[in-house]
Order: sequence, then structure tokens, then C-alpha cells
Amino acid sequence: MQKIKKELIHKVKLKKEYARLKAREAEALTPRKSVYEREEEADGQGDMTAKAEPEPNLELHPDRLRMLGSAEREEPNQRPERRQRRPRPMPFGKEMELAQKKKEEGEARRATREEAAKERAQKLAERDRVRKKMAKARGGPTGQRKLGRESIVLLARAEKLMGRSGSGALGATRNFSSR
Repeated sequence: MQKIKKELIHKVKLKKEYARLKAREAEALTPRKSVYEREEEADGQGDMTAKAEPEPNLELHPDRLRMLGSAEREEPNQRPERRQRRPRPMPFGKEMELAQKKKEEGEARRATREEAAKERAQKLAERDRVRKKMAKARGGPTGQRKLGRESIVLLARAEKLMGRSGSGALGATRNFSSR
């Protein structure tokens, strides 16, 4: 088997070498042209190729016209789509979210505390105002109670206990307190 293989390879190499020799002989038989003759042939072929080419046409190719037509139908200022950037990886994203939640919860607690403090201060001021009015109603040159002033304060307290927002007694209180 090895012997047959070697013989086949040898035959192929001989055929190739024979083809090369024939090509060299054919080349040697054709007369060699001078540089000037080759240049003239090149000029002649150049003229022939120039004549063979059609004259340039100012009309656009139909494929190009179709492409331009489809581009005009689309939005004129449309930019070509860019590759979307991936969001930057945040190594402590979850921790930042937790911190943000805690911060918001703290803000909410602070707001409720402030609201409660404001309400407490308002109630304290109201109590103080009522106490001063009652003290004013009790005072007098003889130490007798002034029932007109006291009744207005007591009526406002009764309305508040009943849950009514009456303007009668409170309005009167405001009128009298401005004196």
C-alpha cells in the first residue's frame, strides 16, 4: 500500500513539472516585445476601455432613488439609533436603597413629631388664654365675678366638649378680647 501511494505521488509531481516546462517553452517561443510596444498596446487598450465605458449619467440609479424615497418618508431629523448604554453597576445599590428608606421614614417620624409639638403648643396657648380670661372675669374692684365675661369662656368650652364649632360664642369671645 505504501508503495502504491508513493508511486501516485511521484506521478502527480511529474505531471506538475511537465506542465511548468511546457509553459516556459511556450513563453520562449513567443517573440519578446520591447517596452515601447507594450506601452503602445497599453495606451490602445486604455482608449478602448474609455470608449467601451458609457458616458457618466446625471440620473440616479433606481435602487438609490428607492432608498432616498424611503428616507424622505421617515422623519427628516431622525438620528441613527445609538447603542444604549448599560447603567453603571452600583456595588452598594441595595444598601443605598435601605439607607434612603430609613431616611424617608426618619423624615416622616420627624414631621409627625413636629406636628404633635405644634399641636401641643397650640393647646397650651389656648389653655393659657382661657385661664387669663377666667382670671380677668373673676377680678374686679369688689372681687365679684363678672358673669358676662365668664359665661363666654364657659360657653366656648361647652361647645368644644359637644364637638360643635360654633361661631356664636367664639365670635363674641374674639370681640370682647379685642377690647
